[in-house]
Amino acid sequence: MAVRGSRHEMFPDERGRFGVFGGRFVPEGLMAALLDLEDAYHLACADPGFVTEYRELLRDRVGRPTLLHQVRRFGELLGVPGVRVYLKREDMAHTGAHKINNAIGQALLARRMGKKRIVAETGAGQHGVAVATVSAMLGLTCVIYMGTEDMRRQASNVLRMKLLGAEVRPVDIGSRRLKEAITESVRDWVASVDTTYYLFGTAAGPAPYPRIVRDFQTVIGAETRDQIARLEGRLPDYVLACVGGGSNAIGVFHPFADDPRVRLIGVEAAGLGVDTGEHAATLCMGSPGEIDGSYSYLLQDEDGQIARTHSIAAGLDYPGVGPELSHLKDSGRVTYRAATDAVALRGMQALSHTEGILAALESAHALGHLMEMADRGEIPEGSLIVLCLSGRGDKDLTVAAERLGVA
Repeated sequence: MAVRGSRHEMFPDERGRFGVFGGRFVPEGLMAALLDLEDAYHLACADPGFVTEYRELLRDRVGRPTLLHQVRRFGELLGVPGVRVYLKREDMAHTGAHKINNAIGQALLARRMGKKRIVAETGAGQHGVAVATVSAMLGLTCVIYMGTEDMRRQASNVLRMKLLGAEVRPVDIGSRRLKEAITESVRDWVASVDTTYYLFGTAAGPAPYPRIVRDFQTVIGAETRDQIARLEGRLPDYVLACVGGGSNAIGVFHPFADDPRVRLIGVEAAGLGVDTGEHAATLCMGSPGEIDGSYSYLLQDEDGQIARTHSIAAGLDYPGVGPELSHLKDSGRVTYRAATDAVALRGMQALSHTEGILAALESAHALGHLMEMADRGEIPEGSLIVLCLSGRGDKDLTVAAERLGVA
């Protein structure tokens, strides 16, 4: 499922490390469960029946391959002569985001392991909707943990999860966002590990989750390579994606990681500004440490306590990031930038007005940053650009309307 035969495929190593990042920083009681999961995953990947079923479900139930198409009017708005912008339309996948790619793969793995109950965390709600969807599809019991602040911001997705048959458990501690939802999901898993599978939603956490999520999401980048080569006869100059935990970003970046001709740009949430302390720009402003069972970049204070975050996009409102994206930062292969709430809203509005496409606020960070690059004269004439539109904006209508003053 991952791209084979590349140097970057060497990561993670046998310890679950991407360079110095990754690993397993978990209680002893979870080590056996993680090692069992790793063994089961390796066996599944070697089973042609498992791989075939996964690919058939992506085709028949998700609607893959998703479209890659040029957005000419948006490209013209950038004002750069000869620039061509293509969107990888993960918003057109079933459930409205890229999260379904990983949810199907892990749910099949859970069934293979004999686990009939799924627990998962969600922030923006798209992972929760995807997990609820595949649980219904495969006849699995589903429990989703979600912070009460995110439930308020993403009320439509809460309803979707419930209508799909999932139990949504509110988490009303700490910042009441994704970080606390992960903590409660893990507690549930520890207490019921014999019967329960923890379906982690992003390319973070303890090994083997970063590898598993990456492998299931590389379908995005693999399709993109084939599609852009067919449409343009060459690879893009730039590939952009928003970065929260990192699943859509590593999914589109990984198949390009060994090709230095392609510049990879990850866009984090600058919130109210990186100098305000009200942001979620982990790779731009953070430092290495342990978070959610993995050694990676995170936002922390002088005492090593995890910092509070802010983003208008619930899916980016997380103080950590996946270890592979941290490794790609330190190696210099991926450039990371941060876009404020205002920049994201600008990107969302620009795409909707020029192309009739309503992007999720997460993806809008990358759109807005691309517009800022053009404003600063950073995009050469004739550039070929691909941007991963990770999800659709239905879930963000209330938040965006309030901020934009739309009655």
